[in-house]
Amino acid sequence: MKCRVCREPAIIDVRRQNANYCTEHFLRMCRDQVTKAIERHDMLSPGDAVLVAVSGGKDSLALWDLLLDLGYRADGLYIGLGIGEYSDASGACARAFAEARDATLVEVDLRTRYGFDIPNGAKAARRAPCSACGLAKRHVFDEAARLGGYDVVVTGHNLDDEAAVLFGNVLRWQTEYLGRQQPVLPARDGFPKKAKPLIRLGEREMAAYCVVRGIDYIVEECPMAAGNRHLGYKEALNQLEATSPGTKFAFYHEFLDKAAERFVGEADDAREALVACDSCGAPTPSGTCAFCRLTARAQVEIRA
Repeated sequence: MKCRVCREPAIIDVRRQNANYCTEHFLRMCRDQVTKAIERHDMLSPGDAVLVAVSGGKDSLALWDLLLDLGYRADGLYIGLGIGEYSDASGACARAFAEARDATLVEVDLRTRYGFDIPNGAKAARRAPCSACGLAKRHVFDEAARLGGYDVVVTGHNLDDEAAVLFGNVLRWQTEYLGRQQPVLPARDGFPKKAKPLIRLGEREMAAYCVVRGIDYIVEECPMAAGNRHLGYKEALNQLEATSPGTKFAFYHEFLDKAAERFVGEADDAREALVACDSCGAPTPSGTCAFCRLTARAQVEIRA
């Protein structure tokens, strides 16, 4: 197996590109793909203060590493979710990376800051753990960016993630969600700009990137993610990809090129109807936002 660029021995094949790469050119390919995503979708500008949402997993740590190497002023944000040993291990990986790269890591512990963790919060609010977790993360991302003066929040959602979400939204024709599934969401009152620079790279490439770069990351899936339907969507798409390489890339990126704009209006209408939360001031459809309701219920449950 030879590298497509230099014909030296390759370390990885990328079947959707019909290409193999040596270490040097694999790393260059990853940087090039991130740069292409950033430039094509106007994700970042050279002077932006960037906040990277870091979970301790391969995608977010690889993204942070890539942005630092590309010269961006990027700090990390780690949220302590209180999921036992899993959170302990993921936090350790995030801290170790920050120390190794002499980078700034902002930490927010849910229990310390808001009085609950994900296991208790999900139970109290009668939400699926992934739903409660996503709600909490989105609130903390917005608040941390606002308080820290960051221009953009970036997340490690990769091609596999975005294709799976798109698959689920299309199966149910959730048009408002389709309207939000853009690689960049512009800043609005109460919301910072958000971007996903890994949309041209898959999970396998990110795992290989971390191995090559010597980045330790938590390998295990979150123990509370069992039953998450997006894992099933990923598996279905993986089966298609195995027989037809490039399926996921074409599915997602052709959606962006040919169909995404058709649904933007519905998402914009929903955003225009938002008002300030009575409690925290964050945008919400009415009254008290879902995060503040979750916090109140969780705190009552814990006190009881």
